[in-house]
Amino acid sequence: MTTVSAGRRPVLLALAGIAALALGAVLVLLLQVVPPTDEISATRRTISEYGLSDRKWVFDLAVVLVAAGSAVAFAVLRLQGRLPGLAAVLGAFWTAGLLVIVAFPKTDWTQAAATGAGGTLHRVASVVAFVCLPLAVLVSARRAFPNSPRRRFLARALAVASLAWFAVILGAVAVAAMTDQHWWLLIPLGLVERGMALTELVALAALAAPGSAASASGR
Repeated sequence: MTTVSAGRRPVLLALAGIAALALGAVLVLLLQVVPPTDEISATRRTISEYGLSDRKWVFDLAVVLVAAGSAVAFAVLRLQGRLPGLAAVLGAFWTAGLLVIVAFPKTDWTQAAATGAGGTLHRVASVVAFVCLPLAVLVSARRAFPNSPRRRFLARALAVASLAWFAVILGAVAVAAMTDQHWWLLIPLGLVERGMALTELVALAALAAPGSAASASGR
């Protein structure tokens, strides 16, 4: 019978968390190439649009996998002493936001009765999640990689890039407010959101990826 040493368990758990993140991302990518969701514009339509299709269960599974992988990754980092308390709270908001996105689908504007609190919760959870994750990575980078400046720089760069994607959306909202236009028509919203989501997942994976004992043990 094969046993896993206690020292290897955090590494295996971290890898399992990253694998869940990757699988969730792959499922979302598959939705863009299989019918009927291949007809959803990846440039103009948000990722949540998949949750209104016949493939809703695939979308829900993908988001739950990302949430689970994130929870595992943050838990391992916390147990290793590589995650500050503030980052743990931000990571919890990210994970909870993902679950809210699944529980409360995006508003379907094609329906006559497309109103209610569910769509609002979905939008708020999306904003909270997309902002909290890069902030968690930024807050954690120094403690996560005290002796590995290259990995610390990579994590920070990816977190800043994630926030830059979000800044594009904020810029569109600001311009729309001044020009009386629909902000979501001013930018390729689907492309921006997909770029932001991918960058954030890579940032979390870079933070959670196991390193050498020397680079991971310092606090």
